Amino acid sequence: MSEKVHVLIFDAGSDAEGIHSLELNGRTVVLLFADQDDAERYAGLLEAQDFPCATVEMIQRDEVEIFCAQAGYEARFVPTGFLPKSAEERLLLAPPEHNLDTNSWKEQTDLDAFRRSLEGLL
Repeated sequence: MSEKVHVLIFDAGSDAEGIHSLELNGRTVVLLFADQDDAERYAGLLEAQDFPCATVEMIQRDEVEIFCAQAGYEARFVPTGFLPKSAEERLLLAPPEHNLDTNSWKEQTDLDAFRRSLEGLL
C-alpha cells in the first residue's frame, strides 16, 4: 500500500466535484501534499484569491498518480518541509498571483471520473 497524500478538492461531494490543478509551462499539474497543514494553507491562499473554498482530502498516492497519468496530468509531490529553489517551485507552496478562469476548472479536473477510474481498478 502506498503512502497517503493530501489533495485539494472543490465542491467536494457534489456532482461538480473537481481536483485543484495548476498550469505550469503547458502542463496540467496536480499537487500532492505530504503534510495536511501545507495543503490547508494552500487552500486558504486560493480562497484569498477568490477561488471557491477547497476541501483537503487524504488519498492513496499511487491512486492519484494513476488518475493523473490517465488524464494526461502531472502529479507533483510536495514533501513536508519543502523549500523551493525556483520560481516554478514556489508555485507548489503558493498559488500564482493570476489564475485561470475558474469557470472551466470543473471540466478539466473531473474528480468523479477519477473515482470511476479507481473503482475500475478494483
